[in-house]
Order: sequence, then structure tokens, then C-alpha cells
Amino acid sequence: MSIIKKQDFIDSVADALQYISYYHPLDFVQALEKAYHKEQSQAAKDAIAQILINSRMSAEGHRPICQDTGIVTCFVKIGMQVQWDSDLTVQEMVDEGVRRAYNNPDNPLRASIVADPAGARKNTKDNAPAVVHIDMVPGDHVEVAIAAKGGGSENKSKMVMLNPSDDIVEWVLKTLPTMGAGWCPPGMLGIGIGGTAEKAAVLAKEALMDPVDIHDLIERGAETTEEKLRLEIFDKANKLGIGAQGLGGLTTVVDIKIKSAPTHAASKPVVMIPNCAATRHVHFHLDGSGPAELTPPKLEDWPEVTWEVGENVRRVNLDTVTRDDIAQWKMGETVLLSGKLLTGRDAAHKRIQDMLNKGEQLPVDFKDRFIYYVGPVDAIGDEAVGPAGPTTSTRMDKFTDMMLEQTGLIGMVGKAERGPATVESIKRHKAVYLMAVGGAAYLVAKAVKKARVLAFEDLGMEAIYEFEVEDMPVTVAVDAEGNNAHVAGPAIWQAKIEELDAQLKA
Repeated sequence: MSIIKKQDFIDSVADALQYISYYHPLDFVQALEKAYHKEQSQAAKDAIAQILINSRMSAEGHRPICQDTGIVTCFVKIGMQVQWDSDLTVQEMVDEGVRRAYNNPDNPLRASIVADPAGARKNTKDNAPAVVHIDMVPGDHVEVAIAAKGGGSENKSKMVMLNPSDDIVEWVLKTLPTMGAGWCPPGMLGIGIGGTAEKAAVLAKEALMDPVDIHDLIERGAETTEEKLRLEIFDKANKLGIGAQGLGGLTTVVDIKIKSAPTHAASKPVVMIPNCAATRHVHFHLDGSGPAELTPPKLEDWPEVTWEVGENVRRVNLDTVTRDDIAQWKMGETVLLSGKLLTGRDAAHKRIQDMLNKGEQLPVDFKDRFIYYVGPVDAIGDEAVGPAGPTTSTRMDKFTDMMLEQTGLIGMVGKAERGPATVESIKRHKAVYLMAVGGAAYLVAKAVKKARVLAFEDLGMEAIYEFEVEDMPVTVAVDAEGNNAHVAGPAIWQAKIEELDAQLKA
């Protein structure tokens, strides 16, 4: 019998969450390195390079890989012979570990959890509570698998109740393109099959905790139904040409993970949950001898990848840029931004909308300005701002026409695609949408030299900031003519992949 002390469990959770905030799992880094060397799409290769460089920088600097430091999901398997020395429940101990990790002054993590989700949506300020799954198992120790799951990827989760005779692969291939790029590919897909609706979802989430081993499976060959599905989906999903950040390319997924459970004869529940380029999870055991010991990976295990802008890069001064200037920018161009850049996301846009509807004067002048969709991590030391990567832009689609029409805004920076109506609005107003790489938050933050809050300070990380940036790298995703990289890129690369396959078979 093992006695697990409350403090050991809490300390282990807190240490694990700090650890995964800046250390990618090495198997994921190695999978991205394979994808980088294989990639033929320059836009996708550049995006993967930035993700790998950001990963190494975060490991060296002990700062978050992504500004969205996630909602904590914790799988706790408790041996039947375990005894607890604690006056708290497992949920309460996990939550206390979350509070300590996210409020760590040496590496504060962004608090993203809101209570009263259907109402006031008030931030809990400490990222608690976590989502905890508890399972009683044989043995005398406790096994914990803990992850910090970003909202951009979690929001792309899909669930379906298929008929028993329906094809799972067909559903995945039909569904994956509808998820857009807000989940920051390349990443993993966790798929849960069977049980009931809620069981399938838990299976899919737990599957994402498994190591990246698809290439080992390819070498030895599939033996089970799940393994055969993994290989088929991996091959066919990558042939869709979605690519890194949805810009088109050879690698959309680095692995497919599947877990299944027996189900009703009339049912076939399937849930698909993506993990993003900021994949964060770790596993540890407690046997009563003290808190978990997490061994830091060696920095030499990260690949030596460099990224440099091409000769045709466009350098832009945000303080003087005009609508006539942006009319010259072309889809797919790399742009380096310098000057003053406003920020704002969901809550700020909603407040702007309310103020405009009431005829109130806005606290910020948006005329001929650019806005960056971001909710940064708090700064430490001499940082101007903490990790500050882009958030999913489609959430701001409902406000875009208003911003372009009523405030004089001429440009937006975010991650992933925009919806068709928003692209039309951008075209109509001769504005532009630029894409920063999701999953490269610490790298992006290095381009921010100064930051100050201009309005809505009570919104915390959702306040309107003014960043002073220097050579912040972005890609023209939608130009003033409405040309859309997230439509053109995948279409081009799907056709190229089909052509390459035909050549191999010839």
C-alpha cells in the first residue's frame, strides 16, 4: 500500500504544468522536424521553421510556447491499494496545483478559464478549475497524464453519431477540411470510437496523450483495426493538402491516435479532437516516495533550424501606411511590420460594438490602423510583453464588417482563415488580412519592443493594447482584391499531391 501525500500531489501537478508550458514533447519536435525536411511548400516550410525555432526558444527561456496556455485536462488513474494523506479531493488537489502553476511569478501563465459560461463569463483569474477524469485501477500507485489544451484547437472538435455501416475514414476526410486552420496544423488528431457520446469524447482526448509513433507503425505494419484506421487516415488526411497553418503543403497531421470502446449495436459514436502545434502534455507516477521528478530534455535534441525572410520581403511602417499602399500587397507575400499595432479580440470587439450601437465615442482611434487579434501572457523581467501569438481570427468575423465600415480600420492580423462573408467585406473595403504563425508566440513576442494598455483594462488579456513592433513577420492571407491564401494554397497542394501520386504509380 502506498500513501500519497497532498503536498506531493499538488507540487507534482504544479511542476508538470510549468514544465509543459515551455517544453514540447520531444517526440512531437522530432515529428515536426521530419515534416520540415519533407515539406516542399515554401509557405508551409517557413511556418514549421518558425514553430520549431519558437519551441527551442521557449525551452531555453522557460517561457510559454503559446500565449494560450490552455485549459487543464488531467487523467488520474488511482491504484486500488493507494491511501491518501489529504483533506482535499483529487479535483481540489489538481485545482490547487493549477493555481500555483498559473500564478508562478517566474513564469506566469495566462488565465483563460471563465465561470458562468452561458452568462457573465467572468475570468476565474487562476485558470482553475481543471477538467479531471478519475479511474480506479489495480495497483498501489497513482498515474497522472496532464495536458494544457488550447482553445483554438479544442474549438475544432467534431462529434457524430454514425450508423453502424457508415465509413469512419469517409467522415474524417469530409470533416477535416471544414475545421479550417484554427487548430494550428500540423498537429495530431485524437479519435474516439464507440461507447456513448460522452465516452467517445473522453477516448479522443485521452488518445492525444499517447506518443507520436506513426512512423514506427508504418515500418512494422498494422495489425489491429485501430492501427489500420490510423494508417489510412494519416495517409489520406495529408493528401488533402491543407498543410501547415492551412497554407497548403504536404503535412497536415503528424499522427493519428485512436481509442475505442464497445458500443450499442445500433450506435457508432465518433469524436475527433485535434491537438495543435503547441502540443503540451506529460505523464508522471506517484508511489508515496515524494513528488514526481520531471527530467528536462536536452537542448541539443532540438533540431538546428533557421528561418530567414526572402529577398522579396515587404517592409511596412504601420505609422505611415495607407490604403493605397496595402492595395499593392499580394496574397502570399511575406511582410515585416514595424511601428504601432493595436490589439483586440472577442471581448474588446463586443464592447466596441455596444459603444457604437449607443452612439458613444470609442476610446481608441482605429482610422488607418491595424489590429492584432491576441491575448498576451503577462510580461516578466525586461520583456515588453509575454508570449503573444495570434488567436483564431474567425471569432472576430462577426465584427469585421463593423470595424471596417464604422471605425476606418484598414488591416487585421490573426491566425487561420476568414469566412467567405468576411473575405468579401475585406475586398469591398479594400482592406487586408495578415496571418501570423499560430504556435510561435514567444518568437512573435520578441518583435514587440513596447506595450501599453489603451482601453478596457478591466478585460485583462483581452484589453486593447498598443504594441510597438519591429520586423514582426506575417503573411498576406487575404489581399485587397479578396485573393485568399487559405483557399488557394490547399487547392494547389491537393492537386500537386495527386500529381505526385500519379507519377509514383506510373
